[in-house]
Amino acid sequence: MAQARALTQVKEIPFVWEGVDKSGKKVKGEMLAAGEAVVRQILRRQGITVQKVRKQGLLARGRSISEKDIALFTRQLATMLKAGVPLLQAFDIAARSHANPALQRLLGEIKTDVEAGTSMSAAFRKHPKHFDSLYCNLVHAGEQAGMLDAVLDRIATYKEKMLALKGKIKSALFYPVIVIAIAFIITAGIMLFVIPAFKDLYGKSGADLPALTALVLYISDLFVAYWYLIFGSLIALVAGSIQALKRSPRLRAQVDRWALQLPVFGPLIEKATVARWARTFSSMFAAGVPMVEALDAVAGAAGNAVFAEATQKIRTDVATGASLAASLQAARVFPNMLIQMVAIGEESGALDTMLTKVADYYEREVDDAVAALSSLMEPMIMVVLGVLIGGIVIAMYLPIFKMGSVV
Repeated sequence: MAQARALTQVKEIPFVWEGVDKSGKKVKGEMLAAGEAVVRQILRRQGITVQKVRKQGLLARGRSISEKDIALFTRQLATMLKAGVPLLQAFDIAARSHANPALQRLLGEIKTDVEAGTSMSAAFRKHPKHFDSLYCNLVHAGEQAGMLDAVLDRIATYKEKMLALKGKIKSALFYPVIVIAIAFIITAGIMLFVIPAFKDLYGKSGADLPALTALVLYISDLFVAYWYLIFGSLIALVAGSIQALKRSPRLRAQVDRWALQLPVFGPLIEKATVARWARTFSSMFAAGVPMVEALDAVAGAAGNAVFAEATQKIRTDVATGASLAASLQAARVFPNMLIQMVAIGEESGALDTMLTKVADYYEREVDDAVAALSSLMEPMIMVVLGVLIGGIVIAMYLPIFKMGSVV
C-alpha cells in the first residue's frame, strides 16, 4: 500500500521533445511525465523516433492561455471531427499546431483523461479556468445527442462572435480613457517642465499677474512639489478600484447598473449584452439543452448583473410553467424586439433561429454604434486637447499681452 501511494505521488514535470514520426516528418511537442525515460518510452510506443528531450523552462511554463486560444482550438477540433479524424488524433494535431506551451500541456492532460475513458465534457470540467460551465454543458449535450462535431462548430462560432463583440466594446470604452490619460500626461509634462520657466520670468518682473496665470502657476507649484503623491494617488486609485470590483459582487452589480444609465455608452452596453444573451441562449437551446438549464447558463454568461438577475427570475417563472415571452415581458429589462421574436419562435417552434436573428441584429447595431462613437470621439479629442493646451498657453502669455497693451 505504501509503495502504491508513493507511486501516485510522483511529481510530473513538463518536457519538450522533438523527433520523427513514421512518415519521416519532423514533429515536436510537450508532455507531462515523471522523467525523461518515461517520455522516450511513451513516444516510442506512438511510433516516434526521439531526437531530443529536455525539461521545459520556467518562462515557457508561465505563459497563459487566452480566450482566443480556446476559440481557435475549438474551431480546429470541430473541423477535424467533421473531416472524420479520430478524437485522440485530433487532440494531438491541435496540440502540435499551437506555439503556446501552456495550451499544449492542457490539451495533453485532456487527451490523457479521454484516453483513460473519461468523457470529453468531464475532462473539460477539470479545467474550469479555461472551459466554463456553458462550454462543458454544450459539449455534454453534443456527446449525448451524438452530434459532437456540430456542437463544437456552434461553440466555436459562439466564442468567435463573443470575442469580436468584446473587442469592439473594449475599444469603444477605452477611447475616452485614452483621451483622459493623454490629456493628463501632456498637462503634467507642461506643469512640471514648461511652466516653471515662465514662473522665473514673471517673478523677476514683479508685475501683478492675471488670475488665470496665477492659477496655472499655483497648479504647477503643486505638481512640482507633490508629483509623486499625485501620480501615486492616481495609480493607487485605479488599482484599488480594480481590486474592489473583483472582490465585491455588490459593487460590480452597482457599477453594471450605472453603466447602463450612461448617456452615450449605456445604450451600447445594453445592445452588446442583449446580443450576448441571445447568442448564448440560441447556442444552448439548439444543442438540446433544456430551457431551464439553458437559462441558468445564460444568466452566468450575461456579462451584466442587471440582465443576470432578470434571467434568474425568468428561469424561476419558466420552471413554474410560464411562457418565455411572458417572463421576458415581466422582467422589464429586455427590448420589445427580443420579446416579440421570442414569442414568434415559441409559436413556430424555431426559438433558436429567432434568437440567432436577434443576436445578429444587435451585433450589427453594436458595429454601427462603435463606428459612430469612434467618428465622434476623434474631433472630441482634438477639442479637449486644444482647449486644455490652448488655455494653458493663453494663461502664460496673458501677462505679456497685458504689458504690450500698456506700452
